[in-house]
Order: sequence, then C-alpha cells, then structure tokens
Amino acid sequence: MDKRAALIAGLAVTCLLAARSATLSQGAQQPAPPPDAAPVPYALTMGDMMNTLVQPRHAKLGIAGRAGNWPLAGYALVEIRQTFAGIVKAQPRFRGYPVGELVDAALSAPLRAVDAAIKQQDTAKFAAAYDQLTQGCNACHASLDHPFVVIKAPAASAFPDQDFDTQR
Repeated sequence: MDKRAALIAGLAVTCLLAARSATLSQGAQQPAPPPDAAPVPYALTMGDMMNTLVQPRHAKLGIAGRAGNWPLAGYALVEIRQTFAGIVKAQPRFRGYPVGELVDAALSAPLRAVDAAIKQQDTAKFAAAYDQLTQGCNACHASLDHPFVVIKAPAASAFPDQDFDTQR
C-alpha cells in the first residue's frame, strides 16, 4: 500500500471511530427506558398514511380495473374508501385543513364514477373515472402545497405476487 492509500485508510478509520464515539456518547445522554415501560405508539404522519395505505390501493384499483377483474376492482374500491375513512379519524386536520372535507371535495365524485363503472363492468368508463380519481388526488396534493406529489395510473404492477387477471 502506498503512502496516499495508507493515509486515506487511516482517515477513514479515524472518521469511523469518531462517529462511533459520538453515537455512544449520545446514547449515554439518553438512558434506556425501564424494561417494564409501556411502548410508545408510533403516530403515522399523513405522508406515511398516503404512501403505505392509499397509494398501494390506488394502484391495485387501477390494475384490477384495467384487467377487467371487476370483483377485485370492487374490493379495491371498498378498501380505498375505508382507508380514507380511517385517515379522517386518525388525522382530522392536516396543515389546518379539515381532512374529511378535502377528501370529499377531491374524491367523492370520482369514487362514485369508479363505482358505477365497476358495476357496469365497463373498461372505458372505468379508465375515465380512474383518471378523474387520480386527478382528484393530484388536485388535493396541489391544494396542500404538495404539487410535487403527482400520482398517475400504474404502468405495471408493483405486486408481482398477485394475479390481477384471474377472476374467481
């Protein structure tokens, strides 16, 4: 090993040791909770709820409707509605706005249109209604100063372990 490589390696080890020391000293400042202490529940943020609860259901709804799997699309629609009802209860206000009113304004009409298309088993009507739903999501994001969160119809499934074409 030449001198330059040895110097870089030495600096890297020094940085790692300094970081480890800082971590250990921070741990000393915050004592561990007693073993019998009740766990502190994690409160999901609005972003957590949108990313983990709503977005996968939106994608599954779109994939099922595009595949013409109407039972699965109907199920996904129920799931997305229940998810929003839960979010409204979990976080009734976001950035000072009433979440229930935002959801109603942005999504009520598109969700009804999606429901009608599913009941009619009409792929073209579903595509138009799903597009309205997606636009409603994006309009809500924009109204809450998140115009950079742009939702679109999924181009492919992010769920390789689920068969969307099967109708049972």
